[in-house]
Amino acid sequence: MADLEFFFDPVCPWAWITSRWVIEVQQQRNYQVTWRFISLKILNNDRGYAAHPEYEGIHDAGLIGLRIASAARNHGGNDAVAKVYTGIGTAFHINKRLDEMMADPSAFYTRLLADIGLPKELSQAWNDTSHDDVIGHETQAALERTGKDVGTPILTFHPGSDTAASLFGPVISKTPRGAEALKLWDAVETLAASGVAEFKRSLRTAPDFS
Repeated sequence: MADLEFFFDPVCPWAWITSRWVIEVQQQRNYQVTWRFISLKILNNDRGYAAHPEYEGIHDAGLIGLRIASAARNHGGNDAVAKVYTGIGTAFHINKRLDEMMADPSAFYTRLLADIGLPKELSQAWNDTSHDDVIGHETQAALERTGKDVGTPILTFHPGSDTAASLFGPVISKTPRGAEALKLWDAVETLAASGVAEFKRSLRTAPDFS
């Protein structure tokens, strides 16, 4: 049984930073992490994009990335999803290649999959809507755990156990390392288990991907 389920959309910079914190803790404590899907496109379909039309294309890009991740899971399980998320996140958030992907998704993912050691044929999943069923199902599962007024990421500690606890976030601007990563983990896990409904401030700095 995994120690954590992490629901992500690869286009979200805040989820990316949080995911690197999770990996930092995973490496120090040998935790098992299951990578699951939550689509910002699906979350925002009902709300519409009239107020922020610039987000629609970005969220479309996230859905494309999740289709690739779903195909990778079918091929190689959870480890393949982790590879795809790291590859996409690095390309989008570190190397600023989102526009390249949007211009030619097939070519972009053919190269990316080859770079991370997965079959390039999986790149054809970018427009395969058959993956949208599982993406939608996992998005709904995440919302059932936290309520609907949330974004990405969503974390579930000790999934499937009597002590399972879920929350949206933490939304952090920079990945903590070493002892600071463990300190934050223990605090967040404690808050999740406490049943607290909301603990929030809107002030945040720009994403720092270092």
